[in-house]
Amino acid sequence: MTDSYAQLLDATIRHLERLRAAGSRFIELSPEALRALSRLPRVTPAARLTARPQTPSPAPVAAKPPADARPAQNSELLPPSESKIVEAQRPPPSAPLNAQAKAAAFAELRQRALACVKCGHLAASRKNVVFGVGSIDADLMFVGEAPGADEDVQGEPFVGRAGQLLTKIIETMGLSRDLVYIANILKCRPDTPGQSAGNRKPTLEEMQTCIPFLHEQIDLIRPKVLVALGGTAIEGLLGKTIGITRLRGTWQTYRGTPLMPTYHPAFLLRNQDLGTKRLVWEDMLRVMEKLGMPISEKQQHFFQKA
Repeated sequence: MTDSYAQLLDATIRHLERLRAAGSRFIELSPEALRALSRLPRVTPAARLTARPQTPSPAPVAAKPPADARPAQNSELLPPSESKIVEAQRPPPSAPLNAQAKAAAFAELRQRALACVKCGHLAASRKNVVFGVGSIDADLMFVGEAPGADEDVQGEPFVGRAGQLLTKIIETMGLSRDLVYIANILKCRPDTPGQSAGNRKPTLEEMQTCIPFLHEQIDLIRPKVLVALGGTAIEGLLGKTIGITRLRGTWQTYRGTPLMPTYHPAFLLRNQDLGTKRLVWEDMLRVMEKLGMPISEKQQHFFQKA
């Protein structure tokens, strides 16, 4: 059995296990897919066990982490109950997929998201599912709350005024949109019945329904750093409202990945003072440092008073 075949097999098995955990009992296959599957070589149970990477079971939440583990959740900022919520979301370790298997798994995930109708009211009002954009091999991933009107029309996250500002921030860091990955907790724009304009905050139920797609994106991309944009993104990721003002600039951990909370670009559009811009830029400097990126003297002093 080749390594590529083994990795594709493992990705398929993990996907089916996720569907079963989510309550699915059946999957639909087209006649063409069934014919293609019938032509594949049969794999014995022993070979299947050999093909799947053997990974240790995740340690209990209360267990003491090993010395080389990533930093634990900041207990001074999160109450014990909230720390447990975040810890419980850490996936068990698994071997990374090769490029071909990863691209196939990501394409399959995208198709599932585009066809999702779990939130009937959102599916009925949306123009497009806003899946995500950027490199699936990115070291840096930005997570927002939900698409707005511009994103709903174009089917891409962060393309309105706030998105243009986020693009400038990314470029000032020395990166580009196609080198990072940008996604939202919600893949559909929150409906605004009776309103001709404006946005609304996603409900907790909507975020809980949609966030498994984001989890799979994170697990496939395996970014080295996550950036949460705004208080609603923090609420959706960490489970409870803690307050972005209290959390921004302090490293957290989400699903085993360092997470930097910062203000949403829309907040910067409403607050044009230099001090607020500097706070966000300091957060980005911390991200650059965590990624081992070079920081120039000019970058170091952006948005500082002369």
